[in-house]
Order: sequence, then structure tokens, then C-alpha cells
Amino acid sequence: MKEDFQVTPWEVKGRVDYDKLIKIFGTQPLNKELLNKLERISGRELHMFLRRGVFFSHRDFDKILDDIENGRGFFLYTGRGPSGPMHVGHLIPFIMTRWFQEVFNVNVYIMITDDEKFLDEEKMSLDEVRRWAYENILDIIAVGFDPDKTFIFLDTEYIRNMYPLAIKIAKKINLNLVRSVFGFSGDTNIGLTFYPALQIVPTMFEKKRCLIPAAIDQDPYWRIQRDLAEGFGYYKAAAIHSKFLPPLTGFEGKMSTSRPETAIFLQDDPKTVRRKIMRYAFSGGQPTIELHRKLGGNPDIDVSFQWLYMLFEPDDKRIKEIEEDYRSGRLLTGELKEILIERLNDFLEQHRQRREEAKELVHIFKYEGKLARQMWEIIYE
Repeated sequence: MKEDFQVTPWEVKGRVDYDKLIKIFGTQPLNKELLNKLERISGRELHMFLRRGVFFSHRDFDKILDDIENGRGFFLYTGRGPSGPMHVGHLIPFIMTRWFQEVFNVNVYIMITDDEKFLDEEKMSLDEVRRWAYENILDIIAVGFDPDKTFIFLDTEYIRNMYPLAIKIAKKINLNLVRSVFGFSGDTNIGLTFYPALQIVPTMFEKKRCLIPAAIDQDPYWRIQRDLAEGFGYYKAAAIHSKFLPPLTGFEGKMSTSRPETAIFLQDDPKTVRRKIMRYAFSGGQPTIELHRKLGGNPDIDVSFQWLYMLFEPDDKRIKEIEEDYRSGRLLTGELKEILIERLNDFLEQHRQRREEAKELVHIFKYEGKLARQMWEIIYE
């Protein structure tokens, strides 16, 4: 039976059923047993993304936990395609990655896929993609990564180090496979058909298991990696998958740079944030105040509540109070939106301050930090 939603690395359509998606993609639920084990091993309270199911699915996360317990360790890998300004939803994998780095003191590799975005975006020049790459890197650094344990690299710059291994990987992947996994057609340019081989390379940067925190739409890349890795003498990549922060306009698809009404961008000023939330944020409230007081609202379909729950209200007690007040009708839709506006603007103000400081750190993360210096000395063969 054909599903009424679609999830690929390039497109998300319809309202995603995450339980069905686990079955379709063949992943495993990130269950309570695994989370309890993580909490025990780490000695830390779980991040809100884990407590609240924002990260909901995994591949071999149980093996990552075993590797930690047995002293083998692991490393982290995630990335960003620089096709435009970053919105708040883009930060979720980076915040999760930073938490794992902080808790377990491990290396992080962040691939900036300027090549893939140039190949995929017909109207974008390479210079434009590289300009967005720099802007995106500032936003990523602002998340708070350790500069001596984090390597941020542009594919077009670091390609000489990765290319020997990339072509060995490419030789093992035939055109029928990438067509099947990614939906490539006769109109797809040959650069894109090669790109999956390149994205696999960082999973082999260390002789340890790699953990990839990413949105669920990126999972197809790791399916190919897992078929090939052991043949090259490396571990199959492990992954934990996040849900999408819903668009402001509702639960269909995901936020899009090309549709600014669906998203709050990291550089949106307070007036823009207020205007977008008040005008576009889909409500679970009733048509009138009287009905809302009587019947209450539905936080399950209310975007303002979901944004608070998934990202902007870390206090579990407070989010429960907001939910109960909204369901009972004590809290009106406009009041709920005001709570989100306040949290959002506080969050963005702090992010902008860290982003300004990041301008002095770009070269450290790319070239001069301890891990970065090591990486520029290695050719991956």
C-alpha cells in the first residue's frame, strides 16, 4: 500500500507517521531500555531530545553503548548542506551531537556539503553555495562544540584527503543501487550519482564505530555505508534519527528556506519572529475564546506547543503545566504563542551573541585546532 507521506534526503511530503517510517526504513525504536542504559553509563540526565522522543529511532545505538562500556569508544559525524540560511530546526542534530561530545569527550566531524548543494540546486553558483557555507559554519560553531575535538570541513576543500577512499567506495556502488535508494533518474547529473560515495568517507575517519545524529531523511546514505563498511575494515555506522520540527504552517512536510512563512531563521529579528508566529503558527485552539475556555485546546496539533515541547522549553515541569493549561482552556492560543515568542527571542539573542564570537573561531575549527591539524595531515586511502 502506498503511504500518504514521503521522506527522502531531498524531499519530505505529507504528514509523517514516524511509527510507519521505522518499519519502512527498517530501523529500531529508541526505546526506554536503551535510554535508561545511556543515562546509567553517562551519569547524566538525558537531554530533553531523548526524554521527549525528538530522537525516536536508531541503527546500532545499542552497540555504541556497548563500545562505551567496553572502553572502545566512538566518534560523532554529522553535517549540513549549505543551500541557504539555517532555521531553528536545522540546529536539532547539532545540539544533540554537541551533547554527546560534552558527555563522552569524543571527536566530532562536521561535513559541509558545498559540492552536493551546488550539484543539486540548479540555479545556485558555487560561489553562492560557499558564501552560505561560511554563514552556516558560524551558526554551527555557535552551538558550542569543543574547538580541539571538532573538525568542520568543506567537501571542495578537503576532497584531496578523501578522494582516494571515495573512489574505492564508489567502485563498490553501482548505478542501479543509487537509483533504487535515492530515486535518481536519467535526468540526474553524474555529480549527484557519485556524491553518496563521498558522504560515506567520514564514517571511516577513525577505527571506531561512528554515531550519526541526523534527521531521519538522511538515513538512506547510511544504509549503503552499512553494506560496505566491514569490507573496508571499518564498523557499520550507527545512527540516531530525529523527527522534524514541524513547519509553522502545520504538520505537512518540513520547514523550507524557499517558503519563509514555514520557518523561523536564526537571523530573524524579534519583530519578524512575532509576526511569523502570530500570523502563521498553526493553532490547536477553538474558533472563539468562549469555546476554547469550555472545550480547551489540542496541543498535539498546535505548532506553538510542539515547538516549545521539542526545542524551546527544557523544563519538564513547566512544559507539563503549559500542556495542562492549554488542554483545560485556561491558556488561550494567543497566550501560548506569546510564551513561544518570548522563548524564541531569548534563544535567538543568545545564539546571535555566540555566532558573533564564532567569527574568530572559524579557522580553528577548519584548520588550526588540534583535531583539524591532525586531519589535514591524513590522506584517507
